[in-house]
Amino acid sequence: MKNIAVIGAGTMGNGIAHTFAQFNFKVHLVDISEVSLEKGMYTIARNLDRMVAKEKISEADKLQTINNISTFTSLKEGVSNVDLVVEAATENEALKTKIFKNLDEFSNEKTILATNTSSISITQIAAATKRPDKVIGMHFMNPVPIMKLVEIIRGYNTSDAVMDTIVSLTQAIHKIPVEVNDYPGFVANRILMPMINESIETLYNGVAGVNEIDTVMKLGMAHPMGPLQLADFIGLDVCLSILNVMYHGYKNPKYAPCPLLINMVTAGKLGLKSGEGFYDYTESRKAEKVAKMFS
Repeated sequence: MKNIAVIGAGTMGNGIAHTFAQFNFKVHLVDISEVSLEKGMYTIARNLDRMVAKEKISEADKLQTINNISTFTSLKEGVSNVDLVVEAATENEALKTKIFKNLDEFSNEKTILATNTSSISITQIAAATKRPDKVIGMHFMNPVPIMKLVEIIRGYNTSDAVMDTIVSLTQAIHKIPVEVNDYPGFVANRILMPMINESIETLYNGVAGVNEIDTVMKLGMAHPMGPLQLADFIGLDVCLSILNVMYHGYKNPKYAPCPLLINMVTAGKLGLKSGEGFYDYTESRKAEKVAKMFS
């Protein structure tokens, strides 16, 4: 297995492409937008430059990694003759289902189809294909080149052979695979998102401010990043989407998203990527200044 297609050139997609390419896999990075592909490749080059500066890789390693990536705006061309496709599009069930229908049609019948979804049912995505035994979840963590964990999610029909192949592949790119079963939110987000949501509820109810909540969790619970800062980093729209998947999947009110989160997403305050969330990022990408509405 040497040829990998990655669908989506955004934060997760370009990170996944970077990681496979760094370990000398040939990568097809696919996105419908040429601008997104350019941004994705720029991000990869910038992250590789940081690694060179820290002497983690050489300049030759950087050039080889970039040369291992080819970009495509055609899904059909991008997924032809690859051994594995990793879909990393927006966390939207309808979009992912449509993509997998096309992947099933365009890719070789032996190609394994993986999704980087952080919450949506693998079984449901697999049902859009004629190869549910070859559909699996590979939930990478952000930032992909740095974070070691990959949740490997087995759908109802995922075969043992596909599971074993993906576990071995994950180890080959120096990640740690953890096998989990197919339930909304899997493990990572089933635990993380209620914590983030409760932090937003704590702010919403006036118990404490943004800095105070994050400081308590960093200093008291040894979290490297406060939950509100982490929500900004993930993207508040992504947090909302995941909570909605769990809320509807479990029919349990404990997963209902906080009204403050809903309002912020509706207002376009999505966190780091929009320049403002719980913190203001207009002057720095670091969470140093609390957003005006919370200060």
